[in-house]
Amino acid sequence: MAVGETTLLGVSGDMSDFQHLQHTLESLLTQEYDMDDGQMLGTKSVYKCISNIMYNRRTKVDPLWNSYVIGGLDNGQKVLGYVDLYGTTYQSATIATGFGGHLAQPILRRRVEGREDELSEEEAVQILDECMRVLFYRDARSLNKLRRAKVTAQGVEISEPYMLETNWGFAESITGYGS
Repeated sequence: MAVGETTLLGVSGDMSDFQHLQHTLESLLTQEYDMDDGQMLGTKSVYKCISNIMYNRRTKVDPLWNSYVIGGLDNGQKVLGYVDLYGTTYQSATIATGFGGHLAQPILRRRVEGREDELSEEEAVQILDECMRVLFYRDARSLNKLRRAKVTAQGVEISEPYMLETNWGFAESITGYGS
């Protein structure tokens, strides 16, 4: 989801809780727009706002059951942060939520960390597709259809849905799982 002109929001978890936060953010963006003072909500502000909302809900023992990845540009500076249902936050060069934190994060650390400014867009897409393919093979109930998003100085771009190429030929040799 695009939030403003230079911020992307990724989410995992409960969709109705996400929709609640989405409505809250849309209201905040509308208020910012109505002020007509030339100021726009930056990525760091969105990150802090989501962090505050999640921590507030946690302290009321009514958490929003989501994990969020907030990425974007704030005054030309790259921002990539994580917020979970407890209000826990951190920023890192690579972030994955849910099962991706266990399976995709090691791939991201090996292939990306320390090289963030050297990666071409083509290589980044290959790494992302590799991570998503691993996650798809692990979760037989998921789909191999996804969308990519990126933030540049020109704004947010979200791709059309595309399908990962997969090959299940290796599965024929696996025995012992219900057969």
